Amino acid sequence: MRARVALVSARAARHLDEDLPPLLAALDAAGLDAAAADWDDPEVDWAEFRLALLRSTWDYADRFVEFLAWADRTANLTTLLNPPSVVRWNTDKHYLRELARAGVPTVPTQFVEPGERAAASLQAFLQAGTSDWVVKPAVGAGSRDAARYARGEEAAATGHIARLLAAGRSVLLQPYLEQIDLHGETALIYFAGRFSHAIRKGPLLQRGAAPTEALFAAEQITPRMPGADELQVAERALAALPFAAPLYARVDLIRSQDGRPCLLELELTEPSLFFTYAPGTAARLAAALKAHL
Repeated sequence: MRARVALVSARAARHLDEDLPPLLAALDAAGLDAAAADWDDPEVDWAEFRLALLRSTWDYADRFVEFLAWADRTANLTTLLNPPSVVRWNTDKHYLRELARAGVPTVPTQFVEPGERAAASLQAFLQAGTSDWVVKPAVGAGSRDAARYARGEEAAATGHIARLLAAGRSVLLQPYLEQIDLHGETALIYFAGRFSHAIRKGPLLQRGAAPTEALFAAEQITPRMPGADELQVAERALAALPFAAPLYARVDLIRSQDGRPCLLELELTEPSLFFTYAPGTAARLAAALKAHL
């Protein structure tokens, strides 16, 4: 009898997730009975599945507490991957501070917490001499609620920070590293701790552009062969995790002003894995998942 596997998505994301069709086909070829299901669908009986694989739950940031409660309930009914402990750690970008303390090169990040003053926090951040910077929430996905600012736009940036803080959300302030305009981001994808493939993302945040209203910001994707230095930083980040290597991981890197790669984000919850840009990669994840079963 073929094991049943759920690929967990969201109603608004199903038709946008380019990974779903190749992964469904790869799981079928691997002898598994896979089906897509929305995380908040009350009609889904998660106990009917041997395993539920988080894939495109891209609306979770708007319903964060509800999503975490769902993950806990579902993990009591079936195997949820990646598991709730990983999800809780990874969906809050305070993990960047933890990885930086462990020696992983990361984009310099200042956190502003609810109850702190937006203007004073931004002023302290800008004393480092940053020309352009990024404001984004600590819990967020798809570059939603994120924007880039330049000198002269302090009032707009302060308002952005204040709105997030008023909603009870922690805020990240990061310098905008201009190397991204030349080289883009490198996203390295790992399955069960082993490197699979990588892609290049073009720059997302433009000067003067408001945060996206869509489920995620439009991306320019091309295949990329990562450099040895990028592979080294990605593996340092994974080695610093406070748990064993999860079934899938995406390590997003950009280059600092001196050209060295540094961690922008570590995606362990619902990342796009870009199967269509690297043939055979959906089959790799299917094989890793089947080995887990």
